[in-house]
Amino acid sequence: MNMSDASGVLGTREGGGRATILVVDDTPANLMLLSSLLAPSYRVQLAPSGAKALELARRQSPDLIVLDIMMPDLDGYEVCRRLKADASTRHIPVLFLSALNQAEDETRGFQCGAADFIHKPFNPTTVLARVATQLQAKSWRDALNQHNHRLQTELQARLAEVDQLRDATLHVMVSFAEFRDEETGHHVRRTQEYVRTLAHWLTQQPGSGVRLSDSDIDHMAKSAPLHDIGKVAIPDNILLKPGRLTPEEMVVMRTHSMKGWEMLRRAAERMGHQGSLFLHYGMEIARHHHERWDGAGYPDALAGNAIPLSARLMAVADVYDALISRRPYKEAMSHEAARAYIEAHSGTHFDPQIVAGLVAMHDELQRIAREWSDDDVAASAEQGAA
Repeated sequence: MNMSDASGVLGTREGGGRATILVVDDTPANLMLLSSLLAPSYRVQLAPSGAKALELARRQSPDLIVLDIMMPDLDGYEVCRRLKADASTRHIPVLFLSALNQAEDETRGFQCGAADFIHKPFNPTTVLARVATQLQAKSWRDALNQHNHRLQTELQARLAEVDQLRDATLHVMVSFAEFRDEETGHHVRRTQEYVRTLAHWLTQQPGSGVRLSDSDIDHMAKSAPLHDIGKVAIPDNILLKPGRLTPEEMVVMRTHSMKGWEMLRRAAERMGHQGSLFLHYGMEIARHHHERWDGAGYPDALAGNAIPLSARLMAVADVYDALISRRPYKEAMSHEAARAYIEAHSGTHFDPQIVAGLVAMHDELQRIAREWSDDDVAASAEQGAA
């Protein structure tokens, strides 16, 4: 291969335009020699010092840097180290061209991040071939990085679509229960935000033993509205009864926890592995949000930490919201009275740690209740009737 063959094949960068090579040497004669060698095939920039090389590289990245080592002020090793420490220039391949010819000199150059090392006096054909090789390798790396970036962008778009589909599916599921229970109002949204708030508080406490990621908490909160999904299977004469339920009717009503879990389990099975992950917290909450810390709850009489954390959070959120909400058979409690009730049942009905969270975050829970007040629902209903 002659010199024109070695330089001409790779004189252009991907996407068109000649590749740019920055030559760094404190000897003007060496700069002119390398410029005359490379200029027929490449755009050549010249830097007489390490400081100037860093300035040019940061201003507009070249495709390759041919770098001398023995220079005043900043030697080539230091220039290479600084290039590789800077996110804007670390991707630029560096080819050392130096009169230093000991093995330890090459080793030190590669330790600084150099891609190749050529000794002076150099063979022009060798320089052109090494330059061509490094530019080809860079072209492949750039193409691979661009491909990976496109794949990452597409993956993020697909994941966003999956998240939207998940949220839409949860919304449809919750809507089934809401349409049948006229008393829900904003109950599902309030309890969702209570769970989110309490989970964040709990995971921030050093002695809680709870470590939830932001993603875990988000999935848990978004699954909270599924806690009463099983009520779609409860007969209207019980679900919509305006007064208190008889003991026999209460037995039927309590089946909603198992019915909800069974509905979600079947859905998860149809969706495969991803469905199990997607509905994991929903199944826990639907089945176990009526369990009690002392084991006197239903349907499985679980006690203490045997109750899934998501369900323990939901138990506090659900009861608290039920207490502060008006129902046909009762008036709403004040926030203070509801908090006192929850505290009085800490260690019996409720997980003491979560009760501590309710006390600590009580002002935030009141804010959530005001923001998602059922008064808005009643006003909308009155306007619709008019």
